[in-house]
Amino acid sequence: MKVILLENVKRIGSIGEVINVKRGYARNYLIANKKALYASKENINEVEKIKIELSKKDSEKKKEASQIAEKINGKEYLIKKLSTENKELYGSVKPTEIAKLIQEKDKIEIKPSMIQPIREIKSLGKFKVRVSLHSEVDAEISINVSSAEIIQ
Repeated sequence: MKVILLENVKRIGSIGEVINVKRGYARNYLIANKKALYASKENINEVEKIKIELSKKDSEKKKEASQIAEKINGKEYLIKKLSTENKELYGSVKPTEIAKLIQEKDKIEIKPSMIQPIREIKSLGKFKVRVSLHSEVDAEISINVSSAEIIQ
């Protein structure tokens, strides 16, 4: 299915580009999140007219993302979870928990979908987590998982 991108999407394309993607991805993600439009002749003409405006909006978003990245990049956040004797967690640390933690500590709104742990957090220790704030701006934070109490 052909769609026109309304914003820069990582590994997909840039503003105003007509790309061919799978129907489900187009409908359920790109169009649902207002990141793209169906590639009809009218829409192509419309996007050409507003391309400059979209670029300005994108650069503003990038600037905001850079400011957030400066605030959180390299920071360490502490999470206390229940663990076993051999330092394994009951469950794992999810992106939603990390997003809530950043919200509580720094008052910065980050969507859980932006948080990408390098590997699943299922034990005690320090873990690197990448936060994708914009298609061109990433930050890296550390999550220090400590034991709330040990259950045998």
